[in-house]
Amino acid sequence: MTAILAGIGRGVIDALSGSGRGLLLLRSIILQTPHAWRMRREILEQMQVVAIGSMPMVIVTSVFVGAVTAVQAVYQMQAYVPMKFLGTVISKSVFIELGPVLMALVVGSRLCANYAAELGTMKVTEQLDAMTIMAIDPDRYLAMPRFWAAVLMIPVVTIFCDAIAILGGYVASVLTLDVSSGVFIEGLQMFYKHSDLLGGLIKSFFFGGIIAMSGIYYGFNTKGGAEGVGRSTMTAVVGSCLSVLVGDYLLAIVLFQIVFEKT
Repeated sequence: MTAILAGIGRGVIDALSGSGRGLLLLRSIILQTPHAWRMRREILEQMQVVAIGSMPMVIVTSVFVGAVTAVQAVYQMQAYVPMKFLGTVISKSVFIELGPVLMALVVGSRLCANYAAELGTMKVTEQLDAMTIMAIDPDRYLAMPRFWAAVLMIPVVTIFCDAIAILGGYVASVLTLDVSSGVFIEGLQMFYKHSDLLGGLIKSFFFGGIIAMSGIYYGFNTKGGAEGVGRSTMTAVVGSCLSVLVGDYLLAIVLFQIVFEKT
């Protein structure tokens, strides 16, 4: 019993210690933000990594997300709800939930692994220590560009995801589900709210920060050579996915039950 309680205590202390170090890292990144103009080249390079490198994955994932949503919606609605609501179901599902969350999980896993592996390798090969000795701040030159690139570009990627997913749902509905083009477009327009699209983009903004912080934090705290890099990468991806899901729940409460409740 004592060993169990001691293990729980150590776990709680480690979690609190990690949270504190993460907050200090975030504080350092925010404080380095005034230097963003000097680091614009690095930020632009990281923005390309986030957006351009993710496009093939975004296109394939989004097309089939829209198509599967259409098929499942027709299967559940056809005996109870007119097909003119199909476009409404697809648009609201994609804008509010599927677009931002799936992009955060799919693109975010790739990006988080990239950050953790790259920075973790620099950590175990003592490149970060060398930068510090040469009075080069790793938070400014490595963490800050990656953080803001993810925060700024994940919402952009989400917009592409939303558009392609709606297109995929449209094509699947018209070609395979015997839903006319006019009926589908009417459904898109019927109950559209700007708050649905805006809420999803606000979510993706926060998801970008979560993804970047997970990769950067575990990369900077890598220990144990090549094995440690692999362990940090795995932990960063798992932590990012869990944090995105928890954050999605909290943001849904704030955005759709408080902020946009009356819109």
